[in-house]
Amino acid sequence: MTTAQGARARARIEVTSSIKDEARRQLAAEGAAKLSLRAVARELGMVSSALYRYFPSRDDLLTALIIDAYDSLGEAAESAHAAVADTPSLRRWVTVCEAVREWALAHPHEYALIYGSPVPGYKAPDTTVPAASRVGLLLMGIVRDAHRSVGVARIPVPAELRPEAERLAADIAPDLPAEVAVALASAWAQVYGLVGFELFGQFNRVIEDRETFFRYAVSRIGHEVGLVFPEKEGQEGKEVKGEKEK
Repeated sequence: MTTAQGARARARIEVTSSIKDEARRQLAAEGAAKLSLRAVARELGMVSSALYRYFPSRDDLLTALIIDAYDSLGEAAESAHAAVADTPSLRRWVTVCEAVREWALAHPHEYALIYGSPVPGYKAPDTTVPAASRVGLLLMGIVRDAHRSVGVARIPVPAELRPEAERLAADIAPDLPAEVAVALASAWAQVYGLVGFELFGQFNRVIEDRETFFRYAVSRIGHEVGLVFPEKEGQEGKEVKGEKEK
């Protein structure tokens, strides 16, 4: 890359960052449904035609913001998990869930963009999936580690749910029992439901100590996905696993 090319690349990165920063300010003030490329361009002192060279449409800009938000959330969860990676599975589970909550409280408008009401006329493309999957894969990995070491409890599912549980397990976690896979899907909805209730005001005048309540709630959810056994190393852990699976 020549010096001139490097300078153009840096300039493009800087302008792209400025566009996204202004778009985030508009999200905070007006909401995603009212995001406008013309308004962003106007606030940045750009002509609309110049902005379209960076983001051809509103949906392209929304997609970039959504991927950034998912990646930021994923990085926060992964960083928190790395600090407790050698601790029991339930503590790792709770730590990741608390990191999700903390990120949401610090970035309410970005959380609303990815987990709030759908934006009219917008359909997220498949390019958002890898970033959107980061937290879910992290939580699934915690359960998988427990399954491979001390084991996980299997809460029976109703007979009418068994076909769906087996289909879900085959799709997202073929190495986990069907009971655990369906419990993970339920847990995913519950964790984000708890965060959304707090963030969007449904807990007002109901739950006062929300941090302690959240920790308790996600611990219970961890139990429901099977993280109920003490962590042990070596042969002792193998014996505990064998007892549970009889």
